[in-house]
Amino acid sequence: MVFPGEVLWPVFGFGALISFVVAGIVAIRLVNHKLRQSQLRSGEGLEEVHARLAEIDQLNQRINELEERVDFTERLLATRNEEPRQLP
Repeated sequence: MVFPGEVLWPVFGFGALISFVVAGIVAIRLVNHKLRQSQLRSGEGLEEVHARLAEIDQLNQRINELEERVDFTERLLATRNEEPRQLP
């Protein structure tokens, strides 16, 4: 015979463990968010933000160039595959 405590206590314990982990993650994210906000307000992180935005712009430009190259290569291969093959 299974007693209710044998089932409920492990479930409650596991639920409490999950609750503590989630609460810890939320607390860490809130503290991290507040620290970032205070850095941005003080101007210390503003230069870093501008540098990262410039880096993101460069990466976007590079991705666009690579997309154009891939499109060109796909078109080149498609036309090459469409040509009939000649027997030697």
